[in-house]
Amino acid sequence: YTRFRLAVVQLQVTSVKADNLSRARRLVKEAAGQGSRVVLLPECFNSPYGTCFFSEYAERIPGESTQVLSEAAKENKVYLVGGSIPEEDGGKLYNSCTVFGPDGELILKHRKIHLFDIDVPGKIRFQESETLSPGNSLSMFQTPFCKVGVGICYDMRFAELAQLYSREGCQLLVYPGAFNMTTGPAHWELLQRGRAIDNQVYVATASPARDETSSYVAWGHSTVVNPWGEVISKAGPEEAVIYADIDLQYLADIRQQIPITAQRRDDIYAVTSVQGAERRDV
Repeated sequence: YTRFRLAVVQLQVTSVKADNLSRARRLVKEAAGQGSRVVLLPECFNSPYGTCFFSEYAERIPGESTQVLSEAAKENKVYLVGGSIPEEDGGKLYNSCTVFGPDGELILKHRKIHLFDIDVPGKIRFQESETLSPGNSLSMFQTPFCKVGVGICYDMRFAELAQLYSREGCQLLVYPGAFNMTTGPAHWELLQRGRAIDNQVYVATASPARDETSSYVAWGHSTVVNPWGEVISKAGPEEAVIYADIDLQYLADIRQQIPITAQRRDDIYAVTSVQGAERRDV
C-alpha cells in the first residue's frame, strides 16, 4: 500500500463518560464508512481535561473505555489510536493512549512521557504532575501501510522524540493533544509543521472540540500536515471528523529531493534513545 486514508475525530467531550464513549464509537464508524484505515481520537476523549478530573474518571487498562475502543476497531476493521484516557495502575495515574488493531487486539499503550507543567503568568497555569506520573517508553506500532509513532500533546514539543521515531522508520506521527487558548493559537500548528519538516513525515493531531464552558478550554483545530510541511487537513473549533490521504510515495519523493537523512553528520552529533523502545510489530 502506498496510500491510505487517515481520519481524525475531533470529539466534543462532556462530563458524562458513557456519552463520550458512545459518540466516539459512532464517529469511528462514520470515519470507517468514508474509507479510513487509521482513525485517531483526541487526548482525554472519555473525560473532561483537568487535574481535578483525572482520578474521578481514571480506569484500569483493560477497562470500560478500552473495551469500547477494542470493539470499535474490530467492528470497523481499522487501526484505532484511542486518543488518551486517565489510567490507574498500582495506585498511580497516567495519561495513556491505547492503540487497537482491526482484530480488536491491543497493540500498544503509550503513557505520556512529558507531563504538562507550565506557568504563563496572567494566562495559564497547569500542573499535570500534581496528579499524574510520566511514562518512560517510546511507542510505535506497525501497520500494513507504514510504521507509526505515538506521542501525547506536550510530547510534541520535544523534537528528540519525533527524531527518534523517524530514525526507527516511522512515516506518520500521531499526537492526541489538547492545547489551550494561549498555546493553541501560538504554537499548535507551528509545532506540527516543524516536526513534519524536520523528519520528512506526516504528522496528525487530534484535539477535543472546543467547549467555552469547561474549566480547560481546548483550542481544537485538529490537523494533518504532510512531509513538505503543508497543512492538508484542518478542523475548526467544533466537533468534526477530518480526513487526509497519506501518500507514502509522495513522502519517498520528498526524501529523495531533499535527502537530509543521508546528509546528517553522524560524525558530529547524534540523537539517541537511552532505553529500548516499547513496540510490537503486528
